[in-house]
Amino acid sequence: MNVTLWIAQILLALLFLVSGIAKAIRPNEKLRAGFPEVQPGVIRLIAVAEILGVLGLILPGLTGIAPALTPVAAAGLAIVMAGAVVTHARRKEGKLVAVNLVILALTVIVAVGRFGPLPL
Repeated sequence: MNVTLWIAQILLALLFLVSGIAKAIRPNEKLRAGFPEVQPGVIRLIAVAEILGVLGLILPGLTGIAPALTPVAAAGLAIVMAGAVVTHARRKEGKLVAVNLVILALTVIVAVGRFGPLPL
């Protein structure tokens, strides 16, 4: 199970790193075009949360420093994904809602697994 959690953490870290960097470097005009209902500053804040979440998923386990941050990071990313589910549901983007629900489930699995039976 520990290996499974590490695989999930690595996959989530890669996914959120790409997503966070993309949101962070995209020009404001493109951010407004993609999500006109959300201010570019809010999207950049989400990008920062995703990148910090990546660090929290991986670094504590690698360094042994503050391992309690890993489940906290996973829980934070779960909150981000819950927001993504709501946003895409309001926009009636069913496929993206489904993808986001899968990612949300993975973040919850990591958070529960690392809070509970398999802490780092």
